[in-house]
Amino acid sequence: MTPSSSSSSVQQAREALGKRLREIRKESGLTARAVAAAAGWHESKSSRLESGKTPPSDADIRAWTCICNAEDQTADLIATARGIDGMYIEWRRLESTGLKRVQESVLPLFERTHRFRFYQSWVIPGLLQTQDYTRAVLNTVVSLRHTPDDTEDAVAARMDRQRVLHIGGRRFAFLMEEWVLRTIIGDHATMVRQLGHLIGMTAIPAVSLGVLPMGTVRGNAWPTESFAIYDEAQVSVELVSANLTVKQPREIAEYAKTFSALAGIAVYGAPARKVIASAIDTLG
Repeated sequence: MTPSSSSSSVQQAREALGKRLREIRKESGLTARAVAAAAGWHESKSSRLESGKTPPSDADIRAWTCICNAEDQTADLIATARGIDGMYIEWRRLESTGLKRVQESVLPLFERTHRFRFYQSWVIPGLLQTQDYTRAVLNTVVSLRHTPDDTEDAVAARMDRQRVLHIGGRRFAFLMEEWVLRTIIGDHATMVRQLGHLIGMTAIPAVSLGVLPMGTVRGNAWPTESFAIYDEAQVSVELVSANLTVKQPREIAEYAKTFSALAGIAVYGAPARKVIASAIDTLG
């Protein structure tokens, strides 16, 4: 998903919310002009809200549901609108106070999730990273995005987060493209240790580790942006410029379908370890 298509996803969510507002108005028997007049708005505001061109504020939603005698829907609509606002967050904004806070901010999500599905086309998944590999990744982030440099604290926070792998009642499915294994992050020694660590992680009963070998016929399992699915509740998507949070059930189902297709062409167990070992051998 490109930044433009992710922005489109946010717009589609706004349009869906606008459609709900339109349905509420029609059920009340009011015209858009009548709602605007009752709320004290310019008459064009109702159409902008219904089309999704203008995102509604909490006050807008309260006024709309009050005028249309649909106050029982106010809380749900406000929650939906706030969710849309939080869908697309630029990395610059997210990381403005440093990387440690970003690492810590997802801990509650990790602690309440029981089924994790990760697909990575960029780097080794964070839960499977070694300390040196994480340090190299975060140093690059600091350099590229000019964020406050609290790398060591952020590395410690990510390492601490990995304890979730050993909490009972959780399942972890990791998929990664073979080229991720062959992309040198840090230096050769860092990669050798990281890949060796990956092989060791395949022994954890709760962990499923799949590799999508280069040269495999892709079929419908096309490479895509890196993403993580948390239960059936949320998807987090890594974009070049931002983090996209998806909570719409229909869109979550699309990512789950994509994950299943990718999982279908991955190799696991001994074949996966063979691919990882081959990547180690090329490092010399």
